[in-house]
Amino acid sequence: MTYREFVRQVRRAYARLPENVLRRLENVDIVVEEWPGPDEAELMGDHDTLFGLYQGWPLTERDGIGPPLPDRIVIYRQPILRACETRADAVREIRVTLWHEVGHYLGMSEADLHRLGYG
Repeated sequence: MTYREFVRQVRRAYARLPENVLRRLENVDIVVEEWPGPDEAELMGDHDTLFGLYQGWPLTERDGIGPPLPDRIVIYRQPILRACETRADAVREIRVTLWHEVGHYLGMSEADLHRLGYG
């Protein structure tokens, strides 16, 4: 899957988020990068299995005033493509990964996300 097609799939996954979730996403930058950087890979232990990352302050931890810089959700293209055997698998993983990172933005824990099937 080309970079352009991958970005298109991330946009489609974003557009399919429920309206009540989309309304809560304020000041969030969603980007696609090829690989996690050394700091992210070190944080997570392995750059081949890190599909996405949320960077910011979850809504549940804010004191009513949002951060001055946008929160950031990164979807990592190469780890997803290498883990998926088919295009359909990659499209599904993009959707699951985006949901997972949006869940962190909303303040959900890893356990919450696993219970919902996004972990």
